[in-house]
Amino acid sequence: MDDDFDFPSASNAADEMGMDEELDLPETNPVIKVGEEKEIGKNGLKKKLTNEGEGWENPSSGDEVEVHYVGTLLDGTQFDSSRDRGTPFKLKLGQGQVIKGWDEGIKTMKKGEKALFTIPPELAYGESGSPPTIPPNATLQFEVELLSWTSVKDICKDGGIFKKVLVEGEGWQNPKDLDEVFVKYEALLEDGTLISKSDGVEFTVKDGFFCPALAKAVKTMKKGEKALLTVNSQYAFGEKGRPQVGDEISVPPNASLQINLELVSWKTVSDVTNDKKVLKKILEEGEGYERPNDGTVVKVKLTGKLQDGTVFVKKGHDGEEFEFKVDEEQVIEGLDRAVKTMKKGEMALVIVQPEYAFGPSESQQELAVVPADSTLYYEIEMVSFVNEKESWDMNAQEKIEAAGKKKEEGNVWFKAGKYARASKRYEKGVGFVEYDSSFSDEEKQQAKLLKISCNLNNAACKLKLKDYKEAVKLCTKVLDIDSRNVKALYRRAQAYIQLVELELAEQDIKKALEIDPDNRDVKMEYKILKDKVKEYNRKDAQFYGSIFAKMSKLEQQNSSSAEKKEAMPMAIDRAVHLRAVSSVSAKTRDCWSAMITAVKAGLRSISTRLNAPVKSKTS
Repeated sequence: MDDDFDFPSASNAADEMGMDEELDLPETNPVIKVGEEKEIGKNGLKKKLTNEGEGWENPSSGDEVEVHYVGTLLDGTQFDSSRDRGTPFKLKLGQGQVIKGWDEGIKTMKKGEKALFTIPPELAYGESGSPPTIPPNATLQFEVELLSWTSVKDICKDGGIFKKVLVEGEGWQNPKDLDEVFVKYEALLEDGTLISKSDGVEFTVKDGFFCPALAKAVKTMKKGEKALLTVNSQYAFGEKGRPQVGDEISVPPNASLQINLELVSWKTVSDVTNDKKVLKKILEEGEGYERPNDGTVVKVKLTGKLQDGTVFVKKGHDGEEFEFKVDEEQVIEGLDRAVKTMKKGEMALVIVQPEYAFGPSESQQELAVVPADSTLYYEIEMVSFVNEKESWDMNAQEKIEAAGKKKEEGNVWFKAGKYARASKRYEKGVGFVEYDSSFSDEEKQQAKLLKISCNLNNAACKLKLKDYKEAVKLCTKVLDIDSRNVKALYRRAQAYIQLVELELAEQDIKKALEIDPDNRDVKMEYKILKDKVKEYNRKDAQFYGSIFAKMSKLEQQNSSSAEKKEAMPMAIDRAVHLRAVSSVSAKTRDCWSAMITAVKAGLRSISTRLNAPVKSKTS
């Protein structure tokens, strides 16, 4: 038969059959063992695996694949073979270049795999066949070997940029918006005319370079990857094109481009504070995965500069590293937080906005004055650090000692008014002794006292930080351990009052006074609760009074409107109409009245209980 046998495209075959092009695609890629045959999808396509492939990846729509195949009818008559021609067949998947059975089947294959596909006429040449070799309504069999494929991705999902990978990159990471990439590229018009070329240029991904396609593409690439981009005009220079720039020729309007792009390397830039006010650019990767914890002593080399390059501080370069403790306010906040993200041996440039540096104040530093509202640039090398032992590396006594230490650190920060820092210390302290199943009875008692004191102190921090829900949770944890803990009842009542959970606050206060009738703090909180209820009663009276006034006004307007319409011809009796208006008004009024009565009854109930004498109980 002919060596240049040509497959009709899937779209042509479908047109000849009068079929809709939208066919169900396979739901999954079923697992098939060698010698086993399974149906692929819902349209009758069958696949029998004859030789397993390698790896786990499959080609997808847009990819350029290379195969060998032998095509036969069900009676064994061969009608085509790339093996006989000695030349592999190349095609682009999902582009209508081959029959649909091929498009669907090859997507399930791995590199090096061999399979026999049985393709029904609906996915082949249909009622028309392909004279003279393929009769109408013929079921075909193809023995296919997937030799290789080149990944081609529609990276914007709109056909605007197709990326064909020429050389695979290394690793799995891709650059992000804040990262600085170093690339080589060559851009050509469709006729091959060179318009721009660079053997190395660096830019921030979100800022882009040359044309929008470069920034879009590098975010999908790995280090060392080389790719060919086919770029439509909307991701190139659009309807206006680009005038001549220096030695680079102009780009015509609506021109598509071919860009050879290599991602040589990039520097990771992270947003340390999640508000883009402390940015860290890694200049040299560190080792391992460990980073400093709060309270860890770190040794660094650092140089601090102003925006104009003036060096205002230089430490650790004279043979002895600069040493400080993380999260202890021994350096500016921006530097403190950046160091916590660094690995041993890492070198980085940290850019700190004034809010995380010296703010609106001028500051005299080691080598120069830092003006008010200055952005600072620190070059830092993390020389070494040793984190404290984690709880899983400690025995019971070490855990108890560590929890006690964290509690004392928290107390120092609380007295200094640093409630967020204190809270973190208390949380860390509880973490050491939270699970005490392996403790002795004496150790369990020590752990219990530490859990109670750390959670109570942390609740006090949360009240100061206005995190009332968390304060409630912490006090409840204490009461689960000690149901008669007056401090926990008192602080939970404080949180409930702020959350306007007045009945719950009342219950906690009364219980606390039953346990300790003379507690001045609890009595004071009781007075605050009574004042709150009075305040809410007054506000409610104003609110509901305003509603009644508006309803009364609305009723008057309805009555007046009904009187004005008296002389107008009406489809229904006037008396019936007025009765309907009155009925609606009455029902609305009754509804509001019932709701208001219920709310007031609730408030009166609270007021009554608050004014009732508290009975003390002897312990």
